[in-house]
Amino acid sequence: MSRTSEKAPLINSSSPVQEKLPFPLGLVSPEVRPYLELIRFHKPTGTILMFWPFAWGLTLAAYKTSLDLQTFWTEMFKFLIAAFLVRGSACTINDIFDRNFDAGVERTKGRPLASGRVSVFAAVVYLILQYVAGVLLYLPYHGIAFWAAIAQLLPLFIIYPLMKRVTYWPQAWLGIAMNFGIVVAWVAVTNEVDWQLLTLLMVGTWGWTMHYDTIYACQDRKDDVKVGVKSTAVMLGDFVRPFTFSCAVLFVATLAYAGIHNQQTPYFFYVTVGGTALHLIWQYATVDLDDPESCGLNFDRNGRMGWITWAGLMIDYLVKIDKLPFALPF
Repeated sequence: MSRTSEKAPLINSSSPVQEKLPFPLGLVSPEVRPYLELIRFHKPTGTILMFWPFAWGLTLAAYKTSLDLQTFWTEMFKFLIAAFLVRGSACTINDIFDRNFDAGVERTKGRPLASGRVSVFAAVVYLILQYVAGVLLYLPYHGIAFWAAIAQLLPLFIIYPLMKRVTYWPQAWLGIAMNFGIVVAWVAVTNEVDWQLLTLLMVGTWGWTMHYDTIYACQDRKDDVKVGVKSTAVMLGDFVRPFTFSCAVLFVATLAYAGIHNQQTPYFFYVTVGGTALHLIWQYATVDLDDPESCGLNFDRNGRMGWITWAGLMIDYLVKIDKLPFALPF
């Protein structure tokens, strides 16, 4: 998500008709509004994409350990808050570093820092407050779970904006940062590191992020070349489609392998593996890489795809603890 989401909303005070603000920006004062924009509060897809690895890792671990349902939902809520905080802080640090780049890109020139509506000092203070909130959320965790969570919150996303200055593969680092919640959630529940399973899941979800964020970055290729931002979309050119398709295949294949390793049932393979594969095929059949709107829509679709990937995991878990509220047809 080198530029997480579409053009920031602007209001022309000299015009008699003001642009309608997306929810919930219109509900807050003009002084508060830029800070909500800075964490993309009005654009939830990034938070959703950050949340799914937490949810998948948690549900895999719950299935493995037969975790009680009350604890499961408590942890799920914590990880939803974690995803919101990590994503918000990641957007803030990204915009601090990229404020000059963003000012030269049509879609991002209206962002709070690029447009001068928020000062760098205010953004840094705001960022520190987000980090403090994240650390407080993770304090109940111990050992590897705590340090894995802190690693995602701080160094993984602090380093990411710098990658766009030194390599055409910033998405490769983003793929690690976005999906590290799998490790956090798994270790928080199981209190152990299953190296084979977690490696499979990290490799697979890395491929998923490479798929959706490279397509997303196609929106800005022309402007990125002008301002000097590096990305896989810029480097790959006409090879974006075969590359991202290969990354999607990697994601589905590692999901299947992880399911075998974790002794998942056929529900997982039918719903999670099969459903995810079909959704990705549909994405490739409908996306137009030369149309920024189509690329942005495809990005949003990956957030919705997460429900399918999670559904098979959840069915397996509920069946195992005998809490499924309906009968299955197979």
